[in-house]
Amino acid sequence: MKINESTLDRVLRILVGLTLISLVFVGPRTPWGWIGILLLATGLIGFCPVTHFLGIRTCPVRKKVVTGPPR
Repeated sequence: MKINESTLDRVLRILVGLTLISLVFVGPRTPWGWIGILLLATGLIGFCPVTHFLGIRTCPVRKKVVTGPPR
């Protein structure tokens, strides 16, 4: 699994995930807050399988530096 999320994307996923999880314990107390676990996990790991299969990548692509043959 390669990282396919940018730093900003990961931070937003973690914050929204924690907010949704907190809604399970305070506020409306709906089970929909458990979706926050998925956002929190993908934010911590840095890989989202849904965006991978959709071909979306928010992480900047690193280009390989091509050098000549060793001397």
